[in-house]
Amino acid sequence: MDENRNQIKITNRIFIHEDDLEESFIRSAGPGGQNVNKVSTAVQLRFFAARAGLPEDVLARLLKLAGQRGTKDGDVLIEASRFRTQERNREDARERMVALIAEAAEPPPPPRKKTRPTKGSVERRLKVKAGRSDVKKMRGRVKGD
Repeated sequence: MDENRNQIKITNRIFIHEDDLEESFIRSAGPGGQNVNKVSTAVQLRFFAARAGLPEDVLARLLKLAGQRGTKDGDVLIEASRFRTQERNREDARERMVALIAEAAEPPPPPRKKTRPTKGSVERRLKVKAGRSDVKKMRGRVKGD
């Protein structure tokens, strides 16, 4: 029972453990007057993805989706400073992390199958091209007799 309380559900088959998350509070930039200079409300959430026990394919997609937020060690960093309270920024960072992992957990779409245009569509396209060509030829100078 105690085990489930420390886990965050991503999908029906993927859970991450609270121990794989590390939060640090930093000063936020932007508007807010003296509050910005005094209070560390922004949250920097670090998810140790490499050691979290995610399936190999999900981990690879997660690090690809993370882009600049991913580190060489296999961690994912998310900074949240949208709100003026530490608690709301913490929730925001966790929600964004869960959404990112859930997106990585979805299987990629099947590859596109190449199709050839039909014979009729090729003929129609060439007929329209020939018509445009004739129109443009008629734009030339008029030769006098």
